[in-house]
Amino acid sequence: MGDIATSECLLFPPVEFVVNLMSPFSSGVCCTASILHLDLSDSNSQKTELQINISSMDLCVFQVSAVEWLHEKSPEKEVRVSQDPAFEGRVELQADAGNCSLLLRDVNESDAGLFRFVLGTGSGRNWTNAQGIRLEVTDAEVEVKTQSDNVTEGDWIVFICGSCIPSMTVPTYIWKKDGHLHSQRHGENLLDLESVGLEDRGQYSCTMSGHEGLNSTSVNITVRPGYPPKSISVSISPSGEIVEGDSVILSCNSDAKPPAEISWYKGKTFLQSGDTYSISNIKSEASGNYYCSARNKYGSQSSAAVNVMYPPKSVSVSINPSGEIVSGDSVTLNCSSDSNPPALNFSWFKEGKSVGSGRIFSISNISSDHSGEYKCRSRNKHGEKNSDTVMLNVMYPPKSVSVSISPSGEIVSGDSVTLNCSSDSKPPAEISWFKGGTFLGSGDTYSISNIKSEASGNYYCSARNKHGSQSSAAVTVNVMYPPKSVSVSINPSGEIVSGDSVTLNCSSDSNPPALNFSWFKEGKSVGSGRIFSISNISSDHSGEYKCRSRNKHGEKNSDTVMLNVMYPPKSVSVSISPSGEIVSGDSVTLNCSSDSNPPAEISWFKEDETSAVGSGQSFSISSFNSSFSGRFYCEAQNKYGSQRSASVSLTVKGVQRAALHTVSGIVAGCGGLIFIISIIIFIMSRMRREGETEDVNQKQTADASDDTYAALDPASRTSADIYSTIASVQSRAPDDTYTALELQSRSSEYETLAVTSADPH
Repeated sequence: MGDIATSECLLFPPVEFVVNLMSPFSSGVCCTASILHLDLSDSNSQKTELQINISSMDLCVFQVSAVEWLHEKSPEKEVRVSQDPAFEGRVELQADAGNCSLLLRDVNESDAGLFRFVLGTGSGRNWTNAQGIRLEVTDAEVEVKTQSDNVTEGDWIVFICGSCIPSMTVPTYIWKKDGHLHSQRHGENLLDLESVGLEDRGQYSCTMSGHEGLNSTSVNITVRPGYPPKSISVSISPSGEIVEGDSVILSCNSDAKPPAEISWYKGKTFLQSGDTYSISNIKSEASGNYYCSARNKYGSQSSAAVNVMYPPKSVSVSINPSGEIVSGDSVTLNCSSDSNPPALNFSWFKEGKSVGSGRIFSISNISSDHSGEYKCRSRNKHGEKNSDTVMLNVMYPPKSVSVSISPSGEIVSGDSVTLNCSSDSKPPAEISWFKGGTFLGSGDTYSISNIKSEASGNYYCSARNKHGSQSSAAVTVNVMYPPKSVSVSINPSGEIVSGDSVTLNCSSDSNPPALNFSWFKEGKSVGSGRIFSISNISSDHSGEYKCRSRNKHGEKNSDTVMLNVMYPPKSVSVSISPSGEIVSGDSVTLNCSSDSNPPAEISWFKEDETSAVGSGQSFSISSFNSSFSGRFYCEAQNKYGSQRSASVSLTVKGVQRAALHTVSGIVAGCGGLIFIISIIIFIMSRMRREGETEDVNQKQTADASDDTYAALDPASRTSADIYSTIASVQSRAPDDTYTALELQSRSSEYETLAVTSADPH
């Protein structure tokens, strides 16, 4: 089919045909249309309006009084649109200031023809456009464009739905095949089949959305079967030698219907699909034999391989033997590479320095010095490439084992110290730490935090692997610390007696050793130096001693020691209680005091008597009378000697206080002289019996709950048996002045006598 004529317009009913006459003058204008612009647009009501605008005209100013549209189907037949029954209900005429329009709805083929407008004026003259506006309504047509006149499977076909109707919006086109909706595409006036298959044979037509009942003319398509790929070849662009860094495009050419799918391979490795395979900034790794394979449903074919020349790649080093290498072994390093043409030039490097050439590099009687990173360089005429480095790891037992101390310099107690063990071995050695011969721990380091003096000593480490072991030289950790464990020893260590010579020795543990010592007795400084000596010691030297030890890191005091000097009694003396005048009946206590170490044993004596009258610190006499009068003294004795006190005199003065009180009580109670005399007689009689009953009274008193005196030891009593030694003295109740009379010694006339308390004063 040929091109659709631009003068032909396609309108599918129902549509609206609108002709507008626009005037720039508010009073109206008479115009002759010279250009007509047609717009075709969709509305929400699914109705299409054809709007005709007069956009350029010859102007003459006049007053418009009426507007009429004429429809001329042929030169001999012209009707007024407003009066033609064919337009009834489909025409709307609008005429106002500056606007004259004709709206024609549901356009059909009978509406084709020439439309002219007539303008009436107030002067009676009418104006019209002789040229008019021609509307042609025709069916849609389908145009087909193909690669060739004979459509073969795999060809390209384009269907075009033709229409000359301009529009402000794009119509929605619907494509049909064999009367059924086509599933490939809708909406556009082009139906593009890029690769036609046998299933695409059939009748094709088009229509527009909203007017599905009006179809275009049909086009019949016949498709011939295709054939498998043939004439497969690969071309390289650019041609010529390819150098690393170039960009290369491989193109696969084939003849196949339908068109073949292309796959690319390098050797047997699939690369990708597509007509071309591109390599930008090509590397040596991209070199090799490439080919393409073309395949469609009728078969496949591969191209011949393309051989690309390339410099060395995949350069590598292998070590023989491949296992563990021990010092003394023989080792061979082999360099291999992939290149086209094959490389013939090889160089060897260790740690970046050239060590040899040739594909093979040999080392006999290998040692730890040969350990390191090796690589080879492969070269052909297109370039060179180095291998990755390989590690030649020679195994050997530990050597050069040593210990370092951190921090270096003086170590003071409280510091943190780290000992580091370094060794050279392969594989790395296991490290063990020792102090003297004592195992401490494992690891490259041995740390001591808050170090103490006990940590001082000789340390060393031992390095061991499966090939052997070696120990470091010992290092000395010398911890500086202030004095501790300060103590005092006394020489002689036994009993010290006044007159002896005594030495006090101050010892301490410190680093550096303390050189400054001070001595204190009872907190007062008494000397200095490690040794404090006392010759001809006396009791005045007794007391608590301590020493103070000092070095540059600090000082510390020892615990106190007691210097206990033994000496015989001295300063022996007697005191009487109560002091002052002694009256018959009083209780008297003699106290002996002395200074001795150890404490002395006390004995009491009365002058003119050969035997002791008592022992103990105190000597007591209850109910003193004239028979006790005399001079008394005490003697203090320990194992180092004895000393006696000066004598003291005990003399009775005055009447017995108890008797006087008794008499006063009786006189006050009876009120008669006779009774007083009787009491006096009783007292005198009792005084005569006193010596006989004193022992009994003392025994009863010792057994009482308010014991004041201890009973006499029978072995220590005198023949008179009138003295008692005080074992313990307790305070008597203030009203216990008298002891009840012994019933056996009472006379019958005094049995009713009661114990009377009276103030002795």
